[in-house]
Amino acid sequence: MAKNKFQDGAGPSQRQLRVGELIRRALSEVLARGDVHDPDLNRMSITVGEVRTSPDLKIATAYVLPLGGQGQDEVVQLLARNKGEIRRTIGKKLGLKYTPDLRFQLDQTFDQMDDTRRMLGQDAVRRDIDD
Repeated sequence: MAKNKFQDGAGPSQRQLRVGELIRRALSEVLARGDVHDPDLNRMSITVGEVRTSPDLKIATAYVLPLGGQGQDEVVQLLARNKGEIRRTIGKKLGLKYTPDLRFQLDQTFDQMDDTRRMLGQDAVRRDIDD
């Protein structure tokens, strides 16, 4: 039985990281320039925090967040609706042998940082840290 690479605690390969970063940059550029023919998507400013690729590089998951946090549900739907055009544009831009299928998820990193900052600011936690 084939074993998932991440079951043994190993992280992504250098190749996965490199391809993910290439896709992240290309996706950011495509969205910033308004290269997608969807006025609803082009009116939004979208941050692409990270792109993670599957071990076989067939799937790329982009973690996105609209600037200011407004319209989070809408941004994922708009990107999913236009993923074919976005994928073709990125494929042409990067010249990859195979352009991965794109998936979009909300980037929760900023919420997690706020929660951590709030937790570290609590009196009880500060007392424990100072001791």
